[in-house]
Amino acid sequence: MVIGVATIILRLPGNSSLKDKRKTVKSVVSRLRNSFNLAAAEVGANDRHQRAEIGLAFVGNDSRLINSKLDKAVNFVEAMRVADIVDSKMEIINL
Repeated sequence: MVIGVATIILRLPGNSSLKDKRKTVKSVVSRLRNSFNLAAAEVGANDRHQRAEIGLAFVGNDSRLINSKLDKAVNFVEAMRVADIVDSKMEIINL
């Protein structure tokens, strides 16, 4: 079994409240889930208006496929242009 995890740190420059942030993050997470059939959630920076951390996870049996899907998911978030990607980290775990 292969598990692929990623963390994407976003900068949300136009947000002035947590309500605006939640709307943006919810949109990103739901579009990721619908497009890639993955687990996604906000995992950090919960109280900061202009910063969000989103965690992603894929499970499968081919590490190259999992790595490719993680890359595509990060590129998908970047292409949405609702936030700037500050950093992204990926890890493949073979069990």
